Amino acid sequence: MTVQPVQSSCACGARQAERDEGYQDLERVIAERVANAKGPLFTTNAKDLCKVYLGWLPSERRQHYNCRTCERFIENYGRLGTIDESGHVASLLWDPYGAPEFFRLALAAMKRQVEDARVTGVFLSGVAEWGKAQTGGWSHLCGVHTEPFKHTLKTAEQAMAEKREEYLMLRRGLADYPVEAVRQAVRVLDADALDRSEKTLGVARWLLDLHGVIARNSMRKENLIWRAVATAPPGWCHVRSTMIHTLLDDIVRGLPFSSISRRWAEKMHPLQYQRPTAPPSDGAIQQAEKIVEKLQAAGALKRRFARLSDVKHLWLPRKAAGPPAHQDGVFGHLKQQPAQVRQVELPEQKISWAKFVFRLFDALEVEVYLTGDRQQFYGLVTAEDPDAPPILQWDGLEGHPRNPVSWYFYHQGSSAGQWGLCPGWHPVSCIFLKPPMWHEPEKMRHHGEGAFFAIPGCKDQARIGPGAIPGGSFFPENLRSEYHGVRKVMEAYSAKAVLAGAGEGDANGIAFEGVEGQSLLVRVRTKEGLATYRIESWD
Repeated sequence: MTVQPVQSSCACGARQAERDEGYQDLERVIAERVANAKGPLFTTNAKDLCKVYLGWLPSERRQHYNCRTCERFIENYGRLGTIDESGHVASLLWDPYGAPEFFRLALAAMKRQVEDARVTGVFLSGVAEWGKAQTGGWSHLCGVHTEPFKHTLKTAEQAMAEKREEYLMLRRGLADYPVEAVRQAVRVLDADALDRSEKTLGVARWLLDLHGVIARNSMRKENLIWRAVATAPPGWCHVRSTMIHTLLDDIVRGLPFSSISRRWAEKMHPLQYQRPTAPPSDGAIQQAEKIVEKLQAAGALKRRFARLSDVKHLWLPRKAAGPPAHQDGVFGHLKQQPAQVRQVELPEQKISWAKFVFRLFDALEVEVYLTGDRQQFYGLVTAEDPDAPPILQWDGLEGHPRNPVSWYFYHQGSSAGQWGLCPGWHPVSCIFLKPPMWHEPEKMRHHGEGAFFAIPGCKDQARIGPGAIPGGSFFPENLRSEYHGVRKVMEAYSAKAVLAGAGEGDANGIAFEGVEGQSLLVRVRTKEGLATYRIESWD
């Protein structure tokens, strides 16, 4: 600690000694390390750090640095460390490099104490100021953390307790499912052999990568698990309570693929996956009310049909440039006109979506063919209040504009007549990707890929007029993690809510997701002519 100027020869002498020993420089170094600390940070069970600190100082100077305020700082924050990709722990504060020489031995000993200790948890702090800068005219070890924990619903202590639970769940999951079982799960999911496999492919790959990292650094297994807990997307550590466990259990049991596929399909059915099977209790409703109140999200639950102005479009129709106007005088129209060459009509070409995108660069018009069978028509939905807090996982991503747009399908598809259309060719007014793909597609890959073709006049007839059916506002699997604890209540609300603006929504249409058995017939007009494509796959 550093004394402020006072009328005392003893204090001045102490202050001069501190200057000679570089204590103010030590304070500055520690403050910089606190300010530059980037997560994730971890707690350890390092003990007696204050004794180590004082024990490595010269005996005649120990009492001077025996400060209760600095001791509390060391107790609260001195045990913190980071974990690298191979599981090594590095002390956050006590690296002797860059510190005054007088304190280097003490810091080196403290560093060893922390790095040899056992990791005990993920560290989160809602407080920006670590320690106290001054008390009674003396300055102390302290710092200001630039990334304090912020959450509307949880305190830092509650979030740390959740991380401890996730550590235990992930540890059990790794023990229950050996690497070969996870490798087989990734193989099955990656081959698109199961319906909606994209929902769990991400967590399966993550689990397989974690197995590999642990195998290469087995001596630091626990540290690597803690690191995974701190960096995993929400829910991924809950191996036993997510859909991936169904597949892994069946693989471990040695079931044939036919049984694996059937059991998977039953649980991943669109009307079952992450959908509550019983009405919400009064207690759950009260909890949901509190969460919505804390998040100030009541207005965000009101949804309407989206318009093209709400969409991040990939393609819009363009007008073809007409022939240049010539001023050939009064009799110019009598001149012989050049013969019109009839355009060659090309046969239908089978194509992937990835290749079809390149055809859009020169496309003036696009048409889509609607059959008389059920197809994947969609309704596009967004928030009535664009300024309402985000409730969807892909809305409110840092560094991106808001995106409250979602969609609904009818299970097993719907007919053109249900959307006020008839079979045949229809113009496309806009082409855009599925909303989760608008800003950070890699992060949102588990929501699946898809391209939407908006069709003029496409309106869900069941949603129009006094007898409009409710539902379709949002689905539990798309909500932000803050709402997962009240999923039943949110689902019940969505099921009874009537979407506004059914007559004004002009962004509805037909979707192509590249699932097995799905194809979409489209016609593209360029200045060179007309071409017909059947889109049959995504890549």
